[in-house]
Amino acid sequence: MTAPTASTAPAPPADPAALAVRDLRVTFDGFTAVDGVDLDVAPGDLRFLIGPNGAGKTTLVDAVTGLAPATGSVRFAGRELLGRPVHRIARLGIGRTFQTATVFEQLTVLQNLDIAAGAGRSVTTLLRRRRHLPEAVAAALETTALTAHRDRLAGTLAHGQKQWLEIGMLLVQDVRLLLLDEPVAGMSHPEREATGELLHRIAADRTVVVIEHDMDFLRSFARSVTVLHAGRVLSEGTVEQVRADPRVQEVYLGEPALTAPAGGEA
Repeated sequence: MTAPTASTAPAPPADPAALAVRDLRVTFDGFTAVDGVDLDVAPGDLRFLIGPNGAGKTTLVDAVTGLAPATGSVRFAGRELLGRPVHRIARLGIGRTFQTATVFEQLTVLQNLDIAAGAGRSVTTLLRRRRHLPEAVAAALETTALTAHRDRLAGTLAHGQKQWLEIGMLLVQDVRLLLLDEPVAGMSHPEREATGELLHRIAADRTVVVIEHDMDFLRSFARSVTVLHAGRVLSEGTVEQVRADPRVQEVYLGEPALTAPAGGEA
């Protein structure tokens, strides 16, 4: 039996859990912040979005999550997101974090996770100490390495631990697409390493997109990279492919972040 030709071979089925962005545009008062972006991110990928300030990275994520009006198409798990209100997008399994962690600092780690998982339960029930942990909460504690800190007030956690808790609050909601805005900003080196390992764990069966400026972190943990510039996709591929792209080198001219340190390979 001969192999089908390119014209007759059936197209592979689209992954229903993939993020597919087509011709995305966001305009504010005549200024186009995102200008016709196409983007595909598959489950198991850990996609980093990078680019100079004003490149459109956060605006793109705002559009995906319903915070910025946009045209084009954004589909996840086979469903169109554009035009849906923020809360309905969240119910489709899409969650995001911001540069500053938003946790309930006067509540414990466990109470934060319980509240995040507890839609439909009364406040009294949510705040009551649990004898048995729900499976999703126990799993989030283990995944984020916060099990030993479950009874600590969130406000007493280290900076990195607060970020992990916020990610855990998404995990207990069974978020399938995580959009993380500079998750390691302000972290120590050990915290950055632990965060990168955490992102690899959660990307195993989810779709993860990270806006990041820390190029050392990107080189260590990104599985693929999309470079935005002036609202458009400038380059895309592996870290090595993006670093070798002359267009990226030109945009980052004078920025040592994308170059290898002297005397060694980045």
